[in-house]
Amino acid sequence: MAAARFWIVSFIIAIAFLLVTRGLIGNEYYFFAAYQVLQFIVLATAWNILGGYTGYTNFGTGAFFAVGAYSAVVLHKLTSLPVPVMMLVGGVISGIVGFGMGYLTLRLKGVFFAIATLALAIVAQTLIVNWDFVGGSRGI
Repeated sequence: MAAARFWIVSFIIAIAFLLVTRGLIGNEYYFFAAYQVLQFIVLATAWNILGGYTGYTNFGTGAFFAVGAYSAVVLHKLTSLPVPVMMLVGGVISGIVGFGMGYLTLRLKGVFFAIATLALAIVAQTLIVNWDFVGGSRGI
């Protein structure tokens, strides 16, 4: 029970800190720096779980981030949804692609898993570069 109370209080303090600092600091650099740090935390955790505990080498991690980001881009161009909703949809789409990729490749062993995930990264990059609706090679 004490651990649950600790996490609830920590969450409330973090939200309060975020709200107070968001109103006081007008520079967007801190937002983008925090976003970059959180991205690296997620990537490091994924590498720790997949590479550290299971021994698999995944080269498709960037492709999952790209699928999530560009699904948000498509939603932005098609609708006027708020950014948190687009982020949620991007995460769900990325999770679905990750689940499908895991279902297809987790039975592969050794270098074959690495090759399959590298192929996913190459296919995603080729698709995004040649898709004019999301900006193609110019990007969004």
